[in-house]
Amino acid sequence: MRILFVAMAHSVHTARWIAQLRGRGWDLHLFPVEPGRLHPELREITIHDAFACDRSLLAASARVVPALAERDTASSDVAGRLAATLRGLRPDVVHSLELLKAGRLVQEAGTRLGSGPPPWIASNWGSEIALLGRLPQYQESLRKVLEGCDYYACECRRDVALARDHGLRGELVAVLPVAGGYDLDALRAARQVGPPSRRRLVLLKGYQGWAGRALVGLRALERAADCLHGYRVVIHSADADVALAAHLASQDSGIPIDIASECSHAEMMRLHGHARLSIGLSLGDGISTSLLEAMVMGSFPIQSRSSCAQEWMVDGVNALFVHPNDPDEAAAAVRRVLTDDDLVDRADELNQRLARERFDASVVRPQAIALYEAAAVRTAPEVRS
Repeated sequence: MRILFVAMAHSVHTARWIAQLRGRGWDLHLFPVEPGRLHPELREITIHDAFACDRSLLAASARVVPALAERDTASSDVAGRLAATLRGLRPDVVHSLELLKAGRLVQEAGTRLGSGPPPWIASNWGSEIALLGRLPQYQESLRKVLEGCDYYACECRRDVALARDHGLRGELVAVLPVAGGYDLDALRAARQVGPPSRRRLVLLKGYQGWAGRALVGLRALERAADCLHGYRVVIHSADADVALAAHLASQDSGIPIDIASECSHAEMMRLHGHARLSIGLSLGDGISTSLLEAMVMGSFPIQSRSSCAQEWMVDGVNALFVHPNDPDEAAAAVRRVLTDDDLVDRADELNQRLARERFDASVVRPQAIALYEAAAVRTAPEVRS
């Protein structure tokens, strides 16, 4: 089977999702949607590059070729180059990982193909529908993608209903985490020995911007500083503004705060495996990959209510869900997790069972493989304009 992924090639989520399919003898291809550094965990794949992406860290088993260009079109016409790639490659399935960049690009390229496009799977990532779908400037693009795709995949039932509201006509093929599953047995070695209540690390997701609310989490930690004696805080994925705020907060509160610069996925899992609690706040999200990483590694998740993990987690039992803009509510959650050892250890027991049932690689990978096998044997309808 030949599959063309259209995706953000710098993303670890892209690399981890594709990694599930290695070893089956399938012919895997990737068309990056924007310039940037190709992720070092991309392996055994052909990358069709329209941007002269940075390949300095790329594995030797990944091959980069220039993306084809349509005759009489500019090289900067990315949709045209994707259309030319689709014509030349003739994949059995095309899969856009994310809707507004990758999905929109596939939709635009499809209008140039005429009849006979390959079956198209569109995956929703994070807050695309739940948050951006509420904003008028994104609704037309979402509608075009969801009306045009043949198959749809997402992380939770909430985003199935929202996709239908935004025009989805195709078939639901998967409700799976966007980054694939976890090898839980292998990850045990990255967990601190003993119960999670003995851990003395607090982990904060450092995203701050149109959706991320790391500064709210930082304020919450300052307000719970009296409970943090003997603890160290690590902020991952922090930009310069968050790093500056963390430096000042550490001076003012006395809390030791470190910034984890670029981390590999293995290093990130080890941080969660040594944390008592992991905080991730955002105006919108899917499940939240950082929440999954926390739960599989034994760290108690404090997450914003925008996460659809509430479909199968119980607030106050194996996670705490707070308003993403309320530092007082987040501080109260931090205090509770820092002072209740039984809560932390019981949550880990429950989360390990949930992870084994829902998110182990042995559970997720067969479902991922099945969705391509199902899509490839069906003929996609003519492209919808």
